[in-house]
Amino acid sequence: MTNRETLSEDGLDVVFAALADSSRRTILRRVAARGSLSVGDASADLDLSPAAISKHVKVLEHAGLIARRLDGRRHILSLESDRLLLAEDWIARYRTLWTTSVNRLADLAAALERQPDHPAR
Repeated sequence: MTNRETLSEDGLDVVFAALADSSRRTILRRVAARGSLSVGDASADLDLSPAAISKHVKVLEHAGLIARRLDGRRHILSLESDRLLLAEDWIARYRTLWTTSVNRLADLAAALERQPDHPAR
């Protein structure tokens, strides 16, 4: 785990809810790949109305995953990686727990198989 602060349960709920939608993940992925991108470029070829795109962008903003600034009439999106990194920290803690649990289960299964009265013998 890093020295970053942690997200509250409500904060995690908001981040994971924002990431639950494939259109929002597409927008986020495109912004992350380019550093900053207009809303139009980030949502290009998504089969969504302008109103739906606006709602998706607002969800990502509310989750703290992107920031929006105006450049004339264009809305420019940029990645706010801190929230994503905090969510990653949460996942990493559980990955360690799951890996440890699976390893213990494998060790137990191997020990049971070595017992003389095991049905496989």
